Amino acid sequence: MTSRPARVLSLLLAAAVAAACSREQKAPPREGVPVQAGLVSRRQMPVEVTVIGHVDPIASAAVKAQVGGQITEVLFKEGQEVQKGQPLLTIDPRPYEAALAQARANLERDRAIAKNAQADVQRYADLVAKEYVTAQQFDQAKMAAASSEATVRADEAAVENTRLQVEYCTVRSPFDGRTGSLLMQIGNVVKANDDRTLMTINQIRPIYVSFAIPERYFGEVGRRFHSERLVVRAALQDGLPPAEGELTFVDNAVNTATGTIQLKGTFANKDGRLWPGQFVDVVLVLGSEPDAVVAPSSAVLTGQSGSYVFVVKNDMTVEARPVTVNRIQGTFAVIAKGLSGGERVITDGQLRLSPGALVEIKPSGGTAS
Repeated sequence: MTSRPARVLSLLLAAAVAAACSREQKAPPREGVPVQAGLVSRRQMPVEVTVIGHVDPIASAAVKAQVGGQITEVLFKEGQEVQKGQPLLTIDPRPYEAALAQARANLERDRAIAKNAQADVQRYADLVAKEYVTAQQFDQAKMAAASSEATVRADEAAVENTRLQVEYCTVRSPFDGRTGSLLMQIGNVVKANDDRTLMTINQIRPIYVSFAIPERYFGEVGRRFHSERLVVRAALQDGLPPAEGELTFVDNAVNTATGTIQLKGTFANKDGRLWPGQFVDVVLVLGSEPDAVVAPSSAVLTGQSGSYVFVVKNDMTVEARPVTVNRIQGTFAVIAKGLSGGERVITDGQLRLSPGALVEIKPSGGTAS
């Protein structure tokens, strides 16, 4: 027969077990932190340098008058594309044409004098042999002939100079390009070699895109520049594909103030999308990396100890893992150390995580696969 104390103890133990079972049944399940994740993959990745650049004309000329006078004709429209040698303006040529006519007349006169002096030399040569004239008279005849020849050469130079003055009365385009605003109109009087500019002409086909890259890339650029074609892409804010050109200039010194080196790419610019003064997003392509480890760039965080990512483990908890980032290219981060292909990393929701946290991955298109 069971004693009363034993029965009481048994009832208390049963009640405790029932209460514990009741608490276990009521305990809520552990919930994961909602996040988005991306897949780490191995792929061939281009080696690119992305910077901001600006568009420069290959040639730019501030057109000025080389002779003085009144502007009598304007032979182009502002903003017009012009060809090399195309007439743009006319400066009154009449004073210069008159000077040219006078110079030519002087030349003809002095040529006649020189011809006569040369004939005198021939006559004196025969007479001095027969001693009809002295050697001194013969020498004077030769000196007169030489002086006349020098005068003729001076007249020829004067004719050429005045001819150039007449030619300069027509202002021509120095190269193929696009004109800017005309700063002086018909009726204005200009001076020879005045500081005032008549207009500016920019060459836009082809055209330069200038940009600077950090000096750490110079070794790679220097090795490839003289042995292969390096592609330069320039993207505008117009939604169209980037324009493609070729690296054609590497500066001869590093800017010690910025630690960068200046480069230029040449673009055919047949469609005229690139315009002097524009700022563009420049990508310099240096080659490709065949088996790079690539993760979504949004997965990479920066802490006190450097870059790190949250890696999703098989039990749906996360691990904070340090990584070494080689470079960021668009939405991808090329990882030099710390990750391997096939792992999953958190791309959104990292602020709510800590090492060992349970996560719930929401649907997302942000993978690097």
